[in-house]
Amino acid sequence: MKRIVIIPFCLLLVCYSNAQNIPAFKQLRYEEDYSFLKQDSSRNWYKTTKYNALSKNGNTYLSFGGDIRYQYQWFKNENWGESPKDNDGFILTRYLAHADFHAGRHFRTFVQLQSSFANGRVEPPSPVDENQLDLHQAFTDIAFPLQHEQALTIRIGRQELLYGSQRLVAVREGPNNRQSFDAARLLYTHPGWKADVFFSRFVQSKQQIFDDGFKNNIRFWGAYLVKNNIPILNNVDLYYFGLWKNKAKFDDGAGRELRHSVGSRIWAAKKFWRYDIEGLYQFGDFTGKKISAWTLSVNTGYKFANTLFKPELGIKTELISGDAKYNDNKLQTFNPLFPRGGYFGLVSLIGPANLCDIHPSFSLDLSRRLFFDLDYDLFWRYSRNDGIYGPNVAMIYSGKDSRQLSIGRQYSNTLEYIPNNFLYFRFEFTWFKASDFLQDVGPGKNILFVAATTQLRF
Repeated sequence: MKRIVIIPFCLLLVCYSNAQNIPAFKQLRYEEDYSFLKQDSSRNWYKTTKYNALSKNGNTYLSFGGDIRYQYQWFKNENWGESPKDNDGFILTRYLAHADFHAGRHFRTFVQLQSSFANGRVEPPSPVDENQLDLHQAFTDIAFPLQHEQALTIRIGRQELLYGSQRLVAVREGPNNRQSFDAARLLYTHPGWKADVFFSRFVQSKQQIFDDGFKNNIRFWGAYLVKNNIPILNNVDLYYFGLWKNKAKFDDGAGRELRHSVGSRIWAAKKFWRYDIEGLYQFGDFTGKKISAWTLSVNTGYKFANTLFKPELGIKTELISGDAKYNDNKLQTFNPLFPRGGYFGLVSLIGPANLCDIHPSFSLDLSRRLFFDLDYDLFWRYSRNDGIYGPNVAMIYSGKDSRQLSIGRQYSNTLEYIPNNFLYFRFEFTWFKASDFLQDVGPGKNILFVAATTQLRF
């Protein structure tokens, strides 16, 4: 089995040295455009996979690509000591392969398969860690190019969604299995701004082969507007998201949930300063209870770009509402919808609900390809009358058995090496010091986490 995996891996590394002038891959692979290779006369086998003309004029073509990721994770006291094995090491593997067909300027079809495995897990793996093989994306675009660099596109089918900073809607890159939606979208682009209106059903991952069928348990819809180059503010996002879940569970009950989210984001990333400020309010109904929840996030940093190693100092803080009182007619627990899985690092211990956190960070560009990052997180419960939740809003511990607010402290550092556009290496070390609340409601042991990631994109 090892030979089957390693030999193609090495062959790709050798051949990629001949692939020049290929732009960096995007997080949403369907946003990559290789039509420029039509004018490239220095063709090799790799460029042919990215642009394979099917018509004489070259406007009809196929493009292929993929992603291979190996990730080793090791825990001591996983889940603060709740897991049955004290020292647990395992390997997560993920394979993605896609084909992108373009027929002129008006028609396009994108198809992507995903296969992910969890090897060495003591406990049975969750569908987020293991999904043996499934149709991850399959959608069709009908595009209408307009004057003055404008375009209108209708997109229908299974697809990944990503909006803004990925605090609410993400591809879930950190965990082993990325998430997708069965959706219909209307996308409008214009120089300086873009708009997106959609209706979708969340695709719930299952572990077997081609069993992620069409489901109606979770409906998700909304609109997202991005305006760039605004004086003083630089970039502004405005959005609305609607969520309906047939079965939702919070510390104050379980049942159907209808939730509306209205928010805005102001952001910029310049040579020295970067900032990302986001706030939103949620309202709706949860089994007869009135929803009233909110969050505010401030993430800023300053980079000493003209100094050796270009050090950057950053600070991030979040206030995320929790339920104020048990057994009343209101629910103030914030729902982060479909956020990135590793919200506070790859270790993915806590999710953004009923939470206050302060997160200072320090990073260095050791070279053009080598990066070091160190950060420190302090966590508290926002409300004593609510529990703590995972990144997917799953309850970890109820708040009914402790009045303590302090959850813990998390220290992390990462080392990233990016030798070229195709390869990515990452090593991460995390130590979580459990505090009063975790010690009241469970074993409350400190967690040690180590991870090593190797990723190849093509």
